[in-house]
Amino acid sequence: MAEISLGKYFTIEDFCTCTQTYRKYADKINPYPDNYAETLPALSDLNCVILDPIIDYFGRENFRLTYGFCSKDLKKYLAKKDPETGLKNGRVAPEIDQHLAYEMNQNGKYYCKRLGAACDFLILGVGSDRVIDWILAEKLPFDSLYFYGVDQPIHISYGPQNKREIWTFTASGQPSKKGIEHWLELAKQRRN
Repeated sequence: MAEISLGKYFTIEDFCTCTQTYRKYADKINPYPDNYAETLPALSDLNCVILDPIIDYFGRENFRLTYGFCSKDLKKYLAKKDPETGLKNGRVAPEIDQHLAYEMNQNGKYYCKRLGAACDFLILGVGSDRVIDWILAEKLPFDSLYFYGVDQPIHISYGPQNKREIWTFTASGQPSKKGIEHWLELAKQRRN
């Protein structure tokens, strides 16, 4: 795979091989897009418009990409159970989470109709709540942002809708807006 830069800091390889699941099954997974013509620009836009400013501010040494692009092969392995633990390798919701970007299913339809691209990341030494405060203050044009907890990675996407929608999740994993009203109000104000 030729080294293709997606922005200032990441290559396509970085973005496609960062998950624990990929590293565990690397010899069995093709981590790269099939639909390069549409997926590559979406990944590049996510990096240039969203990630580059975040890394410029918080520093490359503090930034940890935990989940980038999800290939069709990675999607299959995320849904499987680990033979040692019996637990699923990970989570993926291709119809909504934008990690598959512009990849298409066997029927020639996009996995996620919302399009765009997504990733999950942490800033070491900085609570995810503070990172979200900064993202909103800077008016970054994200599509969706998921807050899983102060010490958990942030999911962020960039796409044509740029809804600036923020979600958190209940203990059972259900999407919720409870407890993040201050961010919802800030996102609404900054959208106008």
